Amino acid sequence: MSLVLASGSAIRRQVLAAAGLDFEVEVARVDEEGAKASLRAEGLKPREQADALAELKALSVSRKRTGFIIGADQMLAIEGETLDKPKDMAEARSHLMRMRGKTHELLCAAVVAREGSIIWRHIETPRLRMRAFSDAFIDEYLARVDNEALKSVGAYQLEGLGAQLFDRVDGDYFSVLGLPLLPLLQFLREHGVVAK
Repeated sequence: MSLVLASGSAIRRQVLAAAGLDFEVEVARVDEEGAKASLRAEGLKPREQADALAELKALSVSRKRTGFIIGADQMLAIEGETLDKPKDMAEARSHLMRMRGKTHELLCAAVVAREGSIIWRHIETPRLRMRAFSDAFIDEYLARVDNEALKSVGAYQLEGLGAQLFDRVDGDYFSVLGLPLLPLLQFLREHGVVAK
């Protein structure tokens, strides 16, 4: 049975490949910004938004492809506010300043679709506390990571230099990266996609 990742995320591809999975990538063609705006206008919480976007991606690809289609999305929530990927370096700096010395949540949703229907879903909520770093540290960090800061919600990659931003992480590491890998592997084992 084929396995398809409906995401353009390089880190999600790396996580699945490192786990030894044989899969293809087909980026879901969905208007994420429009979908987010609609979901937020409906008053959906960040957890529900992440789940709905993961579902939208999986179903979009599942209508065209056979096999198990993985859709995933992640939302960052801090003090009742949702932060998206920064649009530019100034916004990346603003996001980091907003999170400095505080705890935020990453709502990480994954779904699997098959033949146009959702057959599995899972949501993890890691909590991360950023340390009270200096303004100079933020400036140096952004100079070193450059446009990589624009590729992820929160303007950091925990698997790299972004680890220096934190003093505490509670929850599943893979979900921080953007995919709840262990529950997904269990589901795939149960369906014969991964060896037991």
